[in-house]
Amino acid sequence: MIEKLILYFQYPFVCYALIVGILIALCSSLLGVTLVLKRFSFIGDGLSHVAFGALAIATVMNLTNQMPLVLAITVICAILLLRTGQDTKIKGDAAIAMVSVGSLAVGYLLMNIFSKSSNLSGDVCSTLFGSTSILTLTPLTVALCAALSVIVVIIFVLFYHKIFAVTFDEDFATATGVKANAYNLLIAVIIAVIIVLAMNLVGSLLISALVIFPALSAMRLFKSFKAVTFCSAVLSVISAFVGIVVSIIAGTPVGSTIVGVDMLAFALCYLIGTVPRNA
Repeated sequence: MIEKLILYFQYPFVCYALIVGILIALCSSLLGVTLVLKRFSFIGDGLSHVAFGALAIATVMNLTNQMPLVLAITVICAILLLRTGQDTKIKGDAAIAMVSVGSLAVGYLLMNIFSKSSNLSGDVCSTLFGSTSILTLTPLTVALCAALSVIVVIIFVLFYHKIFAVTFDEDFATATGVKANAYNLLIAVIIAVIIVLAMNLVGSLLISALVIFPALSAMRLFKSFKAVTFCSAVLSVISAFVGIVVSIIAGTPVGSTIVGVDMLAFALCYLIGTVPRNA
């Protein structure tokens, strides 16, 4: 088994998948804790459907590089969803549901009407659930993912205390001079970037699992924000690495395998969390 793994690691596409998977998992876990605590984790699912619709539009337009358009549309929708506050006629959760279902339907409709592929079902399935092959990652994709991931981590570290304040008590943070709306906007934009990056590896329907599961797992073990965030990042990175390795060996879809490992990690953390600490 070890020799087989060493042999696989000699191929560039395997290294590309590991690099991208680990970086995406790390970034997703950092913001996942904030989204879960703010009870806004469903925005990841909504934006992933938006990304699918944007990808369909880019495909219809025959764009060679689809990422700029998909990223722009997803970020704009993230900003619009953030603006749907309590003073609007359509509440936040309803707006997310509308945008989510609408984008998914429009995207699939466009791919049906304007599709030039002989395997439409396969293309849609790969987009929604991740590619069955990890050969699709190019050096340019890896470089772009690495650059954006570094930016996400730097932003999170620099504004950690502000994000912490906005996460737990937005009103108090605003009263102390923190621009809560600006940091909420920053969080929404970053999660939109992560979702677009993760589409090739995990698929648009499974991205939110990378955001939610590590955070929930860490919350079963720790109580402080810093400990939960650190634990979430470690669990997410380990799950991504194990999931990619298993998918390579077993020939299973990468995205589904990573999410499966995340689910197992959550089950294990849940069991550990039920054990009395002072027993």
